[in-house]
Amino acid sequence: MEQIVWSDNFSVGVKLFDDQHKRLIAMLNKMIKNPMATTKSETVSDVLSDMTNYAQQHFKSEEDLMIEHGYPHLEQQKKQHKEFREKVLKLCTATSYEVEAVPQVLLDYLKQWLTQHILHEDMEYKTFFEEKGVC
Repeated sequence: MEQIVWSDNFSVGVKLFDDQHKRLIAMLNKMIKNPMATTKSETVSDVLSDMTNYAQQHFKSEEDLMIEHGYPHLEQQKKQHKEFREKVLKLCTATSYEVEAVPQVLLDYLKQWLTQHILHEDMEYKTFFEEKGVC
């Protein structure tokens, strides 16, 4: 698989969120660059740590702005953010049990999150925030 290159097609129109989404793409690219990464590898450990930090920072930023502006799909976003956190926790637990499939599951999940959540769910708020003058 080729690395993901940021383009304007990924932009949700809020610079802070775009910058945070770039971090997610960097995590995905780290997994793509290391196809032989094992469950116990530094790559997997770093990406899981980055995902934990990403969830804390990015989801709070998104949810706070959504609350501030009355975004109508806030609860749906919160639910998906919770699922992301739960997935990261499961992957962290799986590494402690040395489950061999963790690197592939991690790669697949990050790809799915990019294509499903960011490119579909998050794109739904692009126009909403543009209309509110948020950029």
